[in-house]
Amino acid sequence: MSQDSTAPPPAPDPSPPPSISETQAEDLLHGICFKTGPPRLIGAELEWLVLDAERPEQPLPPERLRAAHTAARALPLNSRLTVEPGGQLELSSAPATSLTGCVDGLQADLTAVRAALLTQGLVLRGLGRDPRRPYHRLLSSPRYDAMEAYFDRTGPAGRAMMCASASVQVCVDAGYEEPGVLGHGRRWRLAHLLGAVMVAAFANSPAHEGPYAGWRCARQGIWSDLDSRRALAPPLDVDPRAAWTRQALDTEVMCVRSYDGDPWEIPRGTTFRDWLRSGGGPALRAPTFEDLDYHLTTLFPPVRPRGHLELRMIDAQPGDDGWLVPVAVVHALFDDPEAAETAYRVAKGLADTYGTRPAPRNPLWRSAARHGLADPELRASAKACFRAAAEALPRLGASRHVQEVVGAFTERYALRGRCPADDESTEVLTGKEVRR
Repeated sequence: MSQDSTAPPPAPDPSPPPSISETQAEDLLHGICFKTGPPRLIGAELEWLVLDAERPEQPLPPERLRAAHTAARALPLNSRLTVEPGGQLELSSAPATSLTGCVDGLQADLTAVRAALLTQGLVLRGLGRDPRRPYHRLLSSPRYDAMEAYFDRTGPAGRAMMCASASVQVCVDAGYEEPGVLGHGRRWRLAHLLGAVMVAAFANSPAHEGPYAGWRCARQGIWSDLDSRRALAPPLDVDPRAAWTRQALDTEVMCVRSYDGDPWEIPRGTTFRDWLRSGGGPALRAPTFEDLDYHLTTLFPPVRPRGHLELRMIDAQPGDDGWLVPVAVVHALFDDPEAAETAYRVAKGLADTYGTRPAPRNPLWRSAARHGLADPELRASAKACFRAAAEALPRLGASRHVQEVVGAFTERYALRGRCPADDESTEVLTGKEVRR
């Protein structure tokens, strides 16, 4: 029954939100992080830099970025459109039951957004790291104010992550509870072991100066330089639910939200488990269920369990259709049983050589970020995985266009031991390429 629009709004509830205990927090994390069942859904989140079409190397004034965001928000999109702190645009697809459903919806929305921005002399550019300096945070909100203050304690990587990075994030179902090629334990392990191959194959954030000079994927360097636990993967040699529960609760609280308009508190050295055990104590209010949910949004591991698995290690890709490749390849390697078996064998071989030290601190991940597919083991692994994916795509009902785009990428990069960063000149924002 609809509410009478002339009636006064209900009075706000004066009682505080219910607090949460350590046991309740553990039970909640165990229950919500891995939704089990047959893998059937796929989704993608695409982040883009917004640049001047004629002078892409020049930073955009804040008013032009805001006008671009306003124009994009006015469009009737199927995807969710959000803005990152530095002004990057993100399009997030709805969960789709097929690769075609996922990419067609995003493609239509991207076409509309690009057309709207072009009328303002602006373009979207797929690049994992914005090389323009200095970094400027466009968005001002309690969340981003607290995040910036928190990350500033450990160096410049936090501001670079917030304001100058862009990615293609691919979301796949967690899978069945039981072991097997589609079991969530194997899919969780596969996502982490295969992650270094994805970093190397899709590296597209070259750096020519600074702490990541010479790296193909400077964006990955930025993530690895954040504080020690927040962007770290949990151990892979224990149950995924138990590992993620410990990881989440034993990571520092980034901020404590205020409900009365005061600035948010930024406690130093207090993990969420500490907060739960103290019950708030004299310094902080008692934690709530909403605080736990918010805390999870401040964790940035390369694979984040959110009911599904969110793969976060892939750079934004060049060209109008470059983003299609990681979405299609990840879908094939996770959701086609034959390709998934090949991918798991490849990933296990890498683990046997490099161990299972958590990403991104594992030496294989650092080699992937520095060298891309110039690393011989990563190159061999990428060849096997991309071939398996290409064979799987017709079985998964991929369109001819998607198959052709993946095939062209495979031929140009994976089979030749190259990645998109190998094409870029020092003028990475112009899109001009230097063939090497």
